[in-house]
Amino acid sequence: MKIKSNSSAKQNLLSSQKGKVEYENRQSKTHSELDLECDVEQPAINSPIRRRSFLGLGFLGLTGLSLSSLSSFANKSENRVVKSISRLISSTREETYWDRTDRFEEKMKLMQTAWERKDFKLVRALSNSLRITGIQAQMEEDDPGLPLSGSSHFAEVASLPLHWKSWANGWKYFKVLELKETIAIERKAEPVEVLLAFSANQINSPSREIRVARIDEGKLIEVTSQVFDVIRRKGEWFCKLLFLANCHAGKSKTFLVFYGNPDAELPSYLSDLNTKGEGVGLTIENNVYKAILSAQTGQLERMTIKHGHGVELYAGGEAHGELPGIDWAHDYVSEGFYQKFRITLWDECPDYEIVRGPICTIVRRWGFPYSPIHPVFSPSRLNMDIEYRFYAGLPYFHKFGKMTSVKDFEAVYARDDEWVFTGQPFTDPLWMGRDGKLKIGEVDPDFKDNLWGVGFFNKDTEDSFFGLFLEHYADGIPELLHNGSPQAHYDWALQLWSRSPLPVKKLPAGTVLHEKNAYLSIPFTYEDGPQKIEELRRRLMKPLSVTIGKLEKDLVQVSSGRLARPGETGDSPISKKIIWDALQNCKDYELYKADISIVDLGLVYDISVQGDLVKIVLAMPHRGRPLGGFFTHVTSPIDPKIFNTIPDVLLKIPGVRDVVMEQTWYPGWSSNLLTDVGRRKLNL
Repeated sequence: MKIKSNSSAKQNLLSSQKGKVEYENRQSKTHSELDLECDVEQPAINSPIRRRSFLGLGFLGLTGLSLSSLSSFANKSENRVVKSISRLISSTREETYWDRTDRFEEKMKLMQTAWERKDFKLVRALSNSLRITGIQAQMEEDDPGLPLSGSSHFAEVASLPLHWKSWANGWKYFKVLELKETIAIERKAEPVEVLLAFSANQINSPSREIRVARIDEGKLIEVTSQVFDVIRRKGEWFCKLLFLANCHAGKSKTFLVFYGNPDAELPSYLSDLNTKGEGVGLTIENNVYKAILSAQTGQLERMTIKHGHGVELYAGGEAHGELPGIDWAHDYVSEGFYQKFRITLWDECPDYEIVRGPICTIVRRWGFPYSPIHPVFSPSRLNMDIEYRFYAGLPYFHKFGKMTSVKDFEAVYARDDEWVFTGQPFTDPLWMGRDGKLKIGEVDPDFKDNLWGVGFFNKDTEDSFFGLFLEHYADGIPELLHNGSPQAHYDWALQLWSRSPLPVKKLPAGTVLHEKNAYLSIPFTYEDGPQKIEELRRRLMKPLSVTIGKLEKDLVQVSSGRLARPGETGDSPISKKIIWDALQNCKDYELYKADISIVDLGLVYDISVQGDLVKIVLAMPHRGRPLGGFFTHVTSPIDPKIFNTIPDVLLKIPGVRDVVMEQTWYPGWSSNLLTDVGRRKLNL
């Protein structure tokens, strides 16, 4: 759609004598009259100031304009203006989703054309647009995986014994999971993760509605849980569910997963896990340690061990010109030993995802490592995909890594694990072979390429830091080298280990180096330290097994309170259904013609009622649009009867005195959260 601007109009009109007269007449008109005039045949607006004025009709422009709203507007405006705007809106030919955006293939062709004509600014703009296309495609098309329990595996709460049915009042459905301990070790607060699927007809929001309970001596007891990686695929929801489980050695434990409660609210659990910061620059703390991640790269920069006087692990100095940190992986040296490409050289994290919750904070990062003189050299050869997981109440955290060769190339060597500590915080090295037995002192030469755990401890303070290598293998090349002997006196001031796993230099396309490590810090003594680490390794190598379970008949059942919080069983002082229905009248009028509500956009994460106060937890679509107050304070000047704010619609409900809106970025919004109505209105 092309719209006439005042600047371009001036040039066109002055090109003729008749135009001069018309221009003088136009100059006498008000700014609002000029701004409203439009002509679909003329060039688009060039002036950013004038564009802003046009889009506002003095303030907000065509926001919220629809054909139905024009009748109201016409009573206050000239018919000429209304007809102009009607013609402007109806002239669009965008009918399908692909009319409103561009395909990956088309953007690739445009970028190739721009490259050939050396329009490099356009190349950069299109490459960013391609990245955004990839983000949206990931949201819509990424394979969620095979769920442990599919949408067809469920039972109704009404089928439960009387006391349990009463305890779970408000929820309609449940799944049964059975956990089994197989290596005769007592398990306490062990994280259990499962992928589950649910029928979209049975649940509106997995994040709000899912609850987990264990069966304990006839009682149902809620356990802390965390829902993440929520994906909608046609008529099903998929999500990962993480919960903390206790299980006696060699025994089984049954857990129920409840869902299907439209009145459920986002759960809130007590946790010692505290995460602060934005982006990848997070500070993550529990009762055992505090970890600080680099705001630039997301690498673990510093760590305080909360034992004794609280030793701080850090790497000082000027390093190699990049910011120092204690985690120095991942990198590789190019053919001919020319240079080293490192993720620690990122000027900002190329791509990342953050998951926050009461059980676990997950930091995922991926991208190609940088050259010391980036961007002079920017090969796309070995993609690094790294994930940290920090847990509530546990003395360890995980790192998962994948280094994937996307083309045939040669690397002199690569490192997939390296930790560096300045200031000699430890006195003795520790190491472990494939047999899982911990040793103190220097590594036996026979084991230098077969290490499955390395670290250090301080015999005086009992501080320790140890890396357990739980998985380490490759696809496409021979078995990796499991090296990385701990060096207690490297260059005098440093203590470190560095693993260089490549058995060959030539890496075919499709080669993948996998790792799963756990890093722990526990009070360590000669007497009990080895046993603690060996047992933890056994637990991590053999986690609780999870299968679909079933309830036995004639179960002993005991009354034990209820699952629901106040307001979650239809007992809200003000009906939540009425609130949800009212919010359908709060539209996002930045989508001029979609006529879509914040409910159908999936922006409303939660509703709670306290007496006559209603609280709404609201997300915004992306960080380029950070002001949620748009939906609480800004009313369309075109037709405020149709385009209402959240308070506008909720304060009309009998009994509502006040409305509070809390904005959140976690979890981030995506098109997966659109309702079926929302998807239809956006032609998805």
